[in-house]
Formats: sequence, structure tokens, C-alpha cells
Amino acid sequence: MISLALFTFVCSSGQVQQATPPAAPTPTPRPVDPNRMSPGMTEIWNPEVTIIQPGTKDSDAPSDAIVLFNGMDISQEWTDRRGNPSRWIVADGALISVRGAGDIKTKRTFSSFQLHIEWRTPAEVTGEGQGRGNSGVFLQERYELQVLDSYNNRTYRNGQAGSIYKQFTPLVNVCRKPGEWQTYDIIYTAPTFNKDSTSYFTPPRVTVLQNGVLIQNNVSIRGPMEYIGIPEYFVKPHGAGSLVLQDHTNPVAYRNIWIREL
Repeated sequence: MISLALFTFVCSSGQVQQATPPAAPTPTPRPVDPNRMSPGMTEIWNPEVTIIQPGTKDSDAPSDAIVLFNGMDISQEWTDRRGNPSRWIVADGALISVRGAGDIKTKRTFSSFQLHIEWRTPAEVTGEGQGRGNSGVFLQERYELQVLDSYNNRTYRNGQAGSIYKQFTPLVNVCRKPGEWQTYDIIYTAPTFNKDSTSYFTPPRVTVLQNGVLIQNNVSIRGPMEYIGIPEYFVKPHGAGSLVLQDHTNPVAYRNIWIREL
């Protein structure tokens, strides 16, 4: 009598074929017993974190920064929008917008970065609302962080100083008086794009501190700055872009501009 355990069958070809044994089950990974771990098992030593030298003050450029304006020479890093020499002036270590001279942009282009920039609206107050100390810092040439004299100067909230213009209002108004220097410290993450070329895969994101106070907290920019219209309708793929400072007819001054590529 033939045991079922030794059963074989004959294929149509007449050859004897052994039955295929079932596959062994995949063992379930066992969780690591924390009582058997040592501190060194979760320590990462290499590669060592890059060492840079900080500035003497927090507002000073660290050793890995690119200094975009050193208080003296504008021609080394800046041109007008068309790539021609700028007609902005340098006085007392500051770069000052000249009415009708047009925007200026950096010769270099950037993707993600950390930017420090100091700005000052005129001490002599003229105009009101958007007509008072108006300028702007454009990230990658298209996303505007508003510069404005917003000290006792009411305007639409998504257009005051510290706003991502017509998109995000600042968390607080922390503006100093006209004629006093103010700071922006900006952390910007460049966008990536979907294959349809009309939308972001990951939108541009920005965090801003004004005078040391958080005013934009990692917000997702909706699209390029548009004075009229919906930003999402104007999204187009782009790569690295220049930093742009706006001429809005007011003599706004800038100084101590440096950037770190991320």
C-alpha cells in the first residue's frame, strides 16, 4: 500500500513530477527590545557637521554667506531689470532707491536660501497708505515680501509691511518709526512643479522675522505676486531666480544684505 506522504503523479508526458512543497512563511520582524539597546546604537557620528564662523553680531554675515551689498559698491552684485548698470545711489553705506530708476536685481540667481536684509523708509513722512515708504523684496523675481512704512499708516492688511503681498498678512505689525532701520530675516524654500506645468508639486514656502519677531510662519506661497488677479492662475515653472528690490517711487534705503544658499 502506497503511503499518501510519498504520493507522486505521472504527467501527461509520462515523466514523474514531485509535488511542490509550500513556501515557508515570512517571519514577522520582532520589535527591538529597548532594554537590550545601548545609547550608541542611535548615535550618528559621520559625516561631521560642517563648521562655519558666525558673525560678531547676529546681523553680521557668517563665513559661508554671500555678501550682496557691502555698503560701498553696487555694480559688483546688482544691475537693473535689463542687466544694465543700476541708477540707484549709495550714500552713508546705504543703497537707496531713485524714483524712476526701476527695480534692481542680483547678478546671481538663487533657489532655496536664508536672506538677511535691512531697510529704512524715509524719516520725512509724505503720502499715506501704499504711497508711503513703499518698496518690496522679490524672492526669485516673483514672490514679493512687502516693504512699507506701516507705522501708524493704515492700508489693506495683506499689503502692509511684512505681508506676502496680497496673499498672507503678517502675524503682527512690528514696524519701527519712519527713518529707523528695520530687519528682515527670511528662510525661503524654492518650489517644485507638477508635469502639467500649471501647478506646484511642492509650493514655495517662506518664514520671515521682522526686527527679530516672527511675522510669517512657514507659509505656502500661492503663486507669483499679482496686483490684479488670483495668484494660482499665473503659476509657471521656473528655476533659480534673482533677488529683486523694487523701485516704487519712494526713496527706501537698504543695507547689510547677505544670503546663504540652502
